[in-house]
Amino acid sequence: MNDLLFGKLTLSAFKHDLVQTLGVFAIFALLFAGAGVLFYLRRWKWFYREWLSSLDPKKIGVMYIVTALLMLLKGVSDAALMRVQQAFAAGEHYGFLSTDHYQQVFSAHGTTMIFFVGMGFVFGSMNLVVPLQIGARDVAFPFLNAISFWLFAAGAALLVVSMIVGDFSTAGWVAYPPLSGLKYSPGVGVDYWIWSVQIAGIGSLLAGLNFWATIFKMRCPGMTLMRMPLFVWSALATLMLVIFAFPILTATIGMLSLDRLMGMHFFTPDFGGNPMMYINLIWAWGHPEVYILILPAFGVFSEVVATFSEKRLFGYVSMVWAIAVITFLSFIVWLHHFFTMGAGANVNAFFGIMTMIIAVPTGVKIFNWLFTMYRGRIHFTPPILWFLGFVVIFTTGGVTGVLMSIAPIDFQVHNSLFLIAHFHSMVIGGVLFGFFAGVTYWFPKVMGFTLNERLGRYACYCWIGGFMLAFMPLYLLGFMGATRRLDHYDPATGWQPLFVVAGIGVVVILSGIGIQIIEMLFSVWQRKQHRDLTGDPWNGRTLEWSISSPPPFYNFAVIPEVKGIDAFWAMKQQGKERRHYEDIHMPKNTSLGFWIGIFGFSLCFGLVWWMFWLAALGLVGIVVCLAVRSGEKEIEMVIPAEEVRKDDAHK
Repeated sequence: MNDLLFGKLTLSAFKHDLVQTLGVFAIFALLFAGAGVLFYLRRWKWFYREWLSSLDPKKIGVMYIVTALLMLLKGVSDAALMRVQQAFAAGEHYGFLSTDHYQQVFSAHGTTMIFFVGMGFVFGSMNLVVPLQIGARDVAFPFLNAISFWLFAAGAALLVVSMIVGDFSTAGWVAYPPLSGLKYSPGVGVDYWIWSVQIAGIGSLLAGLNFWATIFKMRCPGMTLMRMPLFVWSALATLMLVIFAFPILTATIGMLSLDRLMGMHFFTPDFGGNPMMYINLIWAWGHPEVYILILPAFGVFSEVVATFSEKRLFGYVSMVWAIAVITFLSFIVWLHHFFTMGAGANVNAFFGIMTMIIAVPTGVKIFNWLFTMYRGRIHFTPPILWFLGFVVIFTTGGVTGVLMSIAPIDFQVHNSLFLIAHFHSMVIGGVLFGFFAGVTYWFPKVMGFTLNERLGRYACYCWIGGFMLAFMPLYLLGFMGATRRLDHYDPATGWQPLFVVAGIGVVVILSGIGIQIIEMLFSVWQRKQHRDLTGDPWNGRTLEWSISSPPPFYNFAVIPEVKGIDAFWAMKQQGKERRHYEDIHMPKNTSLGFWIGIFGFSLCFGLVWWMFWLAALGLVGIVVCLAVRSGEKEIEMVIPAEEVRKDDAHK
């Protein structure tokens, strides 16, 4: 009876070592602190009605970014644990993490940063910015947008719950079989990885389809494709990658789950299975995923550089074509992730050449940004500082990527810390710095007040300096033979001083994160002094700066008409035009998306622990919510034209 009710769940799933226990206490402390604030302010009903039930893409974007920032704290904590372990685990000292726990931390770090930090920032920024930049009042499918977020949040919650109930995967963030099969990973760790990634991936795919339709069908009059801001172009390319790459991930993880749940043999060597098929499929998704993360950051830098240089972006058309070429080439370079696995010289040569070529359009973009700054009136605000840090770190990391595209060199550094340093140059120097620049840049538009610039600069300096200390030693360690997943080593290798320097770098990065938290709190405390009353604190060039800060929930009182690139810049030169107001139709809030997320979490948690009654309940709950939504007749509200006129006059 207990097996039927609780599946594989026993009391032993709640037993953890000291480090894991401290992590669990930190999670509950954060939850209780958040709940305490809502109780103290008596805002539970408001929070449920205005946020958990919201269909406003701006609020959904904020929730994406808040979730991503919380997961960033977890991901950086994982990284700090690994670096501290490596700094001390030499010779007779084995550090404070067991080998099994270290492998869990290693797997959780990559999974957290790629799926729940990177993707959270990608879709958070799209929700906040894309409708505003294309002159739209909403996204194409508002309810689907809410479902996408809550499935993403359910995946993040499932990953966090693995710290409390059971364990996480020790098979790495891409879960190669046969290590991820039942024979070598009989516990629930790989199942947590599968279902957290699967449900979040489905949410990302739905969001990709939604924003693809939004960009193609909801642009304001006059906004042709070649008049769209570069951020929208980068979003469009990203969405194309999502639509074509994420079904591969969904199918691949689905087959792996069938191997584990039903004893099938897609990827196990028994009965004709082939682990190499998994590796090909996961990287056929995985390399486009790198550009899914980096292209929106490129779009952010395009907006930031043009605005803070007070110049039109240099080479707009070449920038668009560079995005298109990167999008195409990203699908034909995946095999460089496993040059060493015997594909043959001809195959390796083809994928090596494609990898080298993809550096060309990326270089075009960097030169265009620098030419935009040339002879511009540059304002050295934190967004520009993030960009300059990106140029240094991303360019050096890109050079090492071209180096590894040469198969013989890759044979030497494959699976080493050299690769880790290269990848983090791309992801931290490119993705994270891009979205820190974006958060700083668009923060006053979303929240109505600017962040403290001095603290923002200090945080930027800590991140850049900390990165250099934390990852440059890894290039040397990689050449010296240090591999990934290393939790202990012989002191005779001479590696420990470099690992200590890398650990110091992580401490500097943590200082930067601490300053960012203080910056946020201090800015909220002084929000009245930093209020944005103009809607245009940076002298912006695109349409989002033409409306008040924060924007009304319908975005535009009157849909703008665009006559060229940098539409708002042109409007400011021409002066205001007479405005004709009309009734506005907007979707009503609904909590069904939130409940679909709850039921989705239940479905996945039940499958992890073989509590099939809970999984069935979750599936039925999702179907019922969708059925209820399809039967609702009054899903819109109308804002009368006169009310819109009065509201616009006050702003």
